[in-house]
Amino acid sequence: MSFEKYTLKDIAKALNLSTSTVSRALRDSYEISEETKKKVLAYAQEINFQVNPIARSLKERRSNTIGVIVSEISNNFFSQIIEGIESIAYERNYQVVITQSHEIVKRERTLVEHLFSRSVDGLLMTLSSEDHEAQYLEQLVNRGFPIVFFDRVPETFSAHKVIADNAKGGLEAVEYLVRKGCRKIAHITGNHNLSTNRERLEGFKKGLKSNGFPFEERAVKYCQSGGSNQLEMETAILELKDYEYDGIFISGDRLTTGYLQALNRLSPHSIREHKIVGFTNSKVVDIFNPAITAIKQPAIEMGQRAARLLIAQIEAKYPIEDYETIILPIEMVD
Repeated sequence: MSFEKYTLKDIAKALNLSTSTVSRALRDSYEISEETKKKVLAYAQEINFQVNPIARSLKERRSNTIGVIVSEISNNFFSQIIEGIESIAYERNYQVVITQSHEIVKRERTLVEHLFSRSVDGLLMTLSSEDHEAQYLEQLVNRGFPIVFFDRVPETFSAHKVIADNAKGGLEAVEYLVRKGCRKIAHITGNHNLSTNRERLEGFKKGLKSNGFPFEERAVKYCQSGGSNQLEMETAILELKDYEYDGIFISGDRLTTGYLQALNRLSPHSIREHKIVGFTNSKVVDIFNPAITAIKQPAIEMGQRAARLLIAQIEAKYPIEDYETIILPIEMVD
């Protein structure tokens, strides 16, 4: 069965309207009355009219596509951020292209260049954990290309950023452990290149100081793989055993689950009982063994706020000069 192809001019002629009025009505423009919009949409549905997205993008010089770069889609936190991004993007008639850096800076740059060359209207991205210079990203921002960073963000230049209150998370983790009677508190963190890890470590130090406890470097273990390397995690746990810690704060989602997996493999009975507080957005945190107190980030909201900022920047009539850093509250779930 074939369908007759209609154009905007056909609709305009049939309804005795101008082509520009029909175009604006189909785009739900505020300039067109609700009565006219309903008339145009009803007729468009009647004739099975489909807007040509390629023609529209060429005319408007927009693809209505947003690129997203995360480190790993399988990470609970990032999958929830993507859910938030999509909810706003699809509501505003933008398509979303999702990619993964797998924590490799070379791949991250390749993805940025690929998405840029494919004419996406803007990027939403979190930085990979590998040490790298972000000058190429700064150059894109300075050229006016819309980029909004979330979670792991650059600190050397201005851009829109959406993050959680990481420092407060570290502070509240220590204060919680102290209230539970802990007196020797350890910390497992990831790559120090990431803004999130540095901020959470600072919160950890502040929590110790405010409660009268000294900061000891030997109580902190850095797992450069972010929890994906179990041997690295097991080594960190065994090295901390001599510290005889009775509480621990863990800095990331994958680090938290990696810690619990390694702990169970090493036999938790061989390590003195301790309280555990860790960043995780897992939906099954209540079945973790041993039990933990979770610090949750508002991941869906983070994705939504980042998407709104990006779309506003894409659709702005004038260049953006004032950038926002949005800091969202964390939640501790006992």
